[in-house]
Amino acid sequence: MSANASPTGQTPTTTSDTVKSDAVEDSAFLKACRREPVPHTPVWFMRQAGRSLPEYRKVREGIGMLDSCMRPELVTEITLQPVRRHHVDAAIYFSDIVVPLKAIGIDLDIKPGVGPVVEQPVRTRADLARLRDLTPEDVSYVTEAIGMLTRELGSTPLIGFAGAPFTLASYLVEGGPSRTYENAKAMMYGDPGLWADLLDRLADITAAFLEVQIRAGAAAVQLFDSWAGALAPSDYRRSVLPASAKVFRKVAGHGVPRIHFGVGTGELLGLMGEAGADVVGVDWRVPMDEAARRVGPGKALQGNLDPTVLFAGREAVETKAREVLDTAAGLEGHIFNLGHGVMPSTDPDALTRLVEYVHTQTAR
Repeated sequence: MSANASPTGQTPTTTSDTVKSDAVEDSAFLKACRREPVPHTPVWFMRQAGRSLPEYRKVREGIGMLDSCMRPELVTEITLQPVRRHHVDAAIYFSDIVVPLKAIGIDLDIKPGVGPVVEQPVRTRADLARLRDLTPEDVSYVTEAIGMLTRELGSTPLIGFAGAPFTLASYLVEGGPSRTYENAKAMMYGDPGLWADLLDRLADITAAFLEVQIRAGAAAVQLFDSWAGALAPSDYRRSVLPASAKVFRKVAGHGVPRIHFGVGTGELLGLMGEAGADVVGVDWRVPMDEAARRVGPGKALQGNLDPTVLFAGREAVETKAREVLDTAAGLEGHIFNLGHGVMPSTDPDALTRLVEYVHTQTAR
């Protein structure tokens, strides 16, 4: 599907829309995703639109996180902010991983300083009935916001956003953030049938949420499995991989690049590649060349500067960025990113300088 397809699935036929679509498809970001030659290594950052930006804090003042995600004009403004400031090569749709759960009626909220909190955790088979299918009408504000964004972004690609089934399940079963995932893992080990059905249901919801974004105009999608690093490889293969693979399989027909990212997933990189993504995200714990060996051929890689390096001063940032670029030099496709999200107290100017440095150093 064209990156500028309409919400109805019909491809616009006007000359301006065709030119815009061609420009998006010819962007350095999408070329890198497809492992094609690029004019420079493309750069974007996870959490590039967020608390590190004073303009973000200003427009979000007094507005809750979930409410912010449901206001198309606000989502558009926030998504565009880092593109204007940092000149990154891709925008990522401003949202939160629990948005589709809220949209289907799960009673949850994002509490400042805590994170997503679920009023009634999912612990039994009867609880699965609360996880109904997600429809485009449930998230009509997403379709509206992406339509606005693609008009504003021009040749800059928009990345769609969703949480992976395991990470969503962790929040649902725990009832909120956890360091140990004892309830989620207890279900995974103690009731594997219920666990498999829960992740399968979440895979359908996640795929539907991504499809809404793709049909509205997202040029690529990223699946965030933020907490997958808590799993042993054998548990990931048996209890998580099938659901993630289902998500990627269900959106494959749209023809947009699919990115898979997790934190602390060095031991899982090969399995994450097996799940079906076109691009595998790498955190800062594994050098890019070693990550490529673990993932295997046929995949582009994304990453992987340690976000804390940005606090160390310009010379240190450039030294460490150079290391990332050097270890990625032989890859078929490389998208420069941090190994996790931008930290709230990061100096925005450090990010702007980093984008300029990568572009300059890799100009072909």
